[in-house]
Amino acid sequence: MEQQARWWAVVAVMGGIFLLVTAEQLPIGLLSQIAREMGVSEGAAGLMVTVPGVVAAFAAPLLPVAVGRMDRRVMLTALMVAMTVGSVLSALASSFVALLAARVLIGVSIGGFWAIAGSIAPRLVPEQSVPRAMTIIFGGVTAASVLGVPLGTLLGDMSSWRWVFGGLGGVSLIVGGALWLTLPALAPREPVRLGVLFRQLANRGVRVAVLTTGCVVVGHFVAYTFISPVLQSISGVEQRHVGTLLLLYGAAGIIGNVVAGMRAARNPYIAVLTIPVLLVVIVASFPLLGTNPLTGVGLLMLWGAVFGGISVSIQTWILRTAPNTEAATALMAFVFNLSIGLGALLGGRVVDATSLPTTLWSAAALFLVGVVLVGRTPSRLVNKERIR
Repeated sequence: MEQQARWWAVVAVMGGIFLLVTAEQLPIGLLSQIAREMGVSEGAAGLMVTVPGVVAAFAAPLLPVAVGRMDRRVMLTALMVAMTVGSVLSALASSFVALLAARVLIGVSIGGFWAIAGSIAPRLVPEQSVPRAMTIIFGGVTAASVLGVPLGTLLGDMSSWRWVFGGLGGVSLIVGGALWLTLPALAPREPVRLGVLFRQLANRGVRVAVLTTGCVVVGHFVAYTFISPVLQSISGVEQRHVGTLLLLYGAAGIIGNVVAGMRAARNPYIAVLTIPVLLVVIVASFPLLGTNPLTGVGLLMLWGAVFGGISVSIQTWILRTAPNTEAATALMAFVFNLSIGLGALLGGRVVDATSLPTTLWSAAALFLVGVVLVGRTPSRLVNKERIR
């Protein structure tokens, strides 16, 4: 009975990840609508992704340090309450500046939650079940794509983006209650300090994971932040169909997460290497091959399936190599979320200064750097270790 309760806790953590990633990326599907109402350009509207991404990046390593030995159950529940407040304030924002300010609170919630969630699986389930628990938890990332962002886009098209943000706040409060009821007391095994965080980089496996994550995630959000304009301008897709296509994109990501989770459990090196290799081909070819709705949608589905596996693959790599998994996960959360923010910011500058095809090729160049980083790393460095 106790073991069954632990699996419900895994599901609750997944729900938190799902809502946080939804909140972070939700403006992507509503970008054009919010930009029009707030009177800003689409490039400037991309700051709604940049701001929480950058804030989350710094909250990820600093919040665990600040709270010290706080019970992780209390911390995760409190962060979901903060997420609720940030979402409601976003819905009520009277100006773009006020909206960005509310997104700061959401960024704090994202960073703190992600920093802890990634290292919880080994503490909730037996060692042999850790890969499965990891796949479930980080399935929240792709579930946000398949349900959160596309559903938010559809609801926003039918009503208003404000109602979408308000509804997200209500669901966040429910998930916060589920975390409190299902999680056991989780005192930190070793308090996370800044010195411990920086020492993780002395480990080559962690260092390669950090750099590769930065390249892949920055590259992805350089392009994906503007997927709605890309589909409309390059592939000739009508705006009213974008929400449905993002739903299919997320469905492909769910499949990719499951496949990558199984692959990473056996060989995390190959799992991580395969992702940037395929992304280079898919994104670089989009301006050339995705010039009609059929090929554009096909490439979008491949894109979703491949990127859907990045979180579980990288986290499995970290669990195989990191000396301190909670510290390394906090560091990875810093890099992942900073990369989201920087990717959206860089993509906005490239879009405003050049063109959508150039933005896609810039993303492909970053993926290629990720290929080189992993390719130059001996596979035995990752595959010889065991998940702890």
